Amino acid sequence: MKLSYSTWGMQTTPIDEAVRHCAALGYDGLELTVIPGWPTDAATMSAGERQRIRRLYDDSGLELCGISGNVSLLQDDPAAEAAEEARFRGYLNFAAEMQQPGETLIVTTISGGAPGDWETRRRQFVETAGRLTEYARDRGVMVGIEPHAAHALRTPEDALWLVEQVDSPGMTIHFDISHFNVQGIAMEESVAKLTPISLHTHIKDERGIFPNHDFLIPGEGEMDYPRYLRLMSEAGYDGHIVVEISLMVQRRPDYDALAAATQSYDVLSRAFETAGVSRSER
Repeated sequence: MKLSYSTWGMQTTPIDEAVRHCAALGYDGLELTVIPGWPTDAATMSAGERQRIRRLYDDSGLELCGISGNVSLLQDDPAAEAAEEARFRGYLNFAAEMQQPGETLIVTTISGGAPGDWETRRRQFVETAGRLTEYARDRGVMVGIEPHAAHALRTPEDALWLVEQVDSPGMTIHFDISHFNVQGIAMEESVAKLTPISLHTHIKDERGIFPNHDFLIPGEGEMDYPRYLRLMSEAGYDGHIVVEISLMVQRRPDYDALAAATQSYDVLSRAFETAGVSRSER
């Protein structure tokens, strides 16, 4: 497995600084966030800047381990849903342009909607996900759908059903275990059910049970990282373990993006050692 970071936690950090800092710490990869509000918004990034960022990654030794392109695909208004789908297609095009031979970049997103919506709206989501995953397959990239505690798609069973229904090599599950931990779902259960259908991950720290929970920086909460890493290794996962810093944390008045990346690396690199799980060579 590899230890990586997401620029989701670096909303105001220039990409050059983010790459330099994460490479110096020793991360293996860096997920790139490309939605509005981040300095690497795909919609406003020129072709030249895309090429420059790709060279920046390659020169640093960091892997471009994914594209964070969250949109809410379940909308009440058909026009709004079509607009979100079109925006996500743009992120898939971006990934296809950024990836190099031998790579298959995963663009992650959420379902949208609210807890309790899944039974009534899951067929609608299957149709949308089906269109997007076929588009992704044609472009040589993948869609990573994230179950999220605060959205319609939120349980391991729902994710398994979705994968079975869509049945496309253009889709995988983006497995952020924190969203199951805060629902009180045992780590053994979520890992066993989702690792076989997941090619991408996020981790963070957390405390409490949804909706009375907090997402935190690694080392601040209750997450048992060595146990998680051992379970993932035993389940056969060999991809990137990607640290994500929640917007809950980023709203703190004293939030320091670089310090969060440093703390996360210190906590997770020790967890790999404690777990006896080796990291792939960078």
